[in-house]
Amino acid sequence: MTSRLLVKPDLSPTAAHVHRVTPESAGWRYVGLEVLDLAPGQTLTRELPDREQCLVLLSGTVTLRVAEEDFGAIGARETPFGGKPFAVYVPPRAQVRLTAQSHCELAVGSAPAEGRFRPRLIRPGDVKEEVRGTGTNTRYVYDVLPESTEGESLLVVEVRTPGGHWSSYPPHKHDRAGGGESQLEEIYYHRLSRPGGFAFQRVYTDDRSLDETMAVEDRDLVLVPRGHHPVSAPHGFDLYYLNVMAGPVRRWRISYAPGYEFLTRG
Repeated sequence: MTSRLLVKPDLSPTAAHVHRVTPESAGWRYVGLEVLDLAPGQTLTRELPDREQCLVLLSGTVTLRVAEEDFGAIGARETPFGGKPFAVYVPPRAQVRLTAQSHCELAVGSAPAEGRFRPRLIRPGDVKEEVRGTGTNTRYVYDVLPESTEGESLLVVEVRTPGGHWSSYPPHKHDRAGGGESQLEEIYYHRLSRPGGFAFQRVYTDDRSLDETMAVEDRDLVLVPRGHHPVSAPHGFDLYYLNVMAGPVRRWRISYAPGYEFLTRG
């Protein structure tokens, strides 16, 4: 049976996007994500009238200009597993002009905004690193666009999960406002460290009105409209994913699935 939440990449040579998810295509209100492969010398020009953007350079090097600000050449990673990223925050109505200096993989998250902040470059040194979990629940988190930085709707984070480990675990959700929880739509963009591998992601609600378990392959995308959404990486295949979130309030507050509370103590 085809999943409603699992989106396969378009890797055909003529494809304009590897992925393009809009609020309309996802059936929700806030968050969008595009993934693009850029050839050396290829130029991308874009401007959105009523949405802020966060461009995350997953790999490669580009020259970048946003509105009147020239950020020059940026990029340091050969793959998404190669350390912290370069990224750029782009407010509505600001034109982006980007030219690839090498083969590049670019992700662009977007969400509604009015234009209260200026463009800014996010360098690897600006990105806070956090180690979450213990044992086979250990994973490594890079906060690219956290709530502590300027932004109107978007939250963006990268996570690296070693093979054999769990991630986004204990199962948690953020699909309602109040009670210590925030309402956020979320997209996962997955990369695997080796070809031919897979990971698992489950998205489910407490009442099981939504309950899907997906085998995720390299460059697959998973939509999380609501519910808990844990991830598992099999032994031998490290997993990277990019999380892009947005909702009515720019705040990440979660609640855990019933029965998992003991894993959050101490």
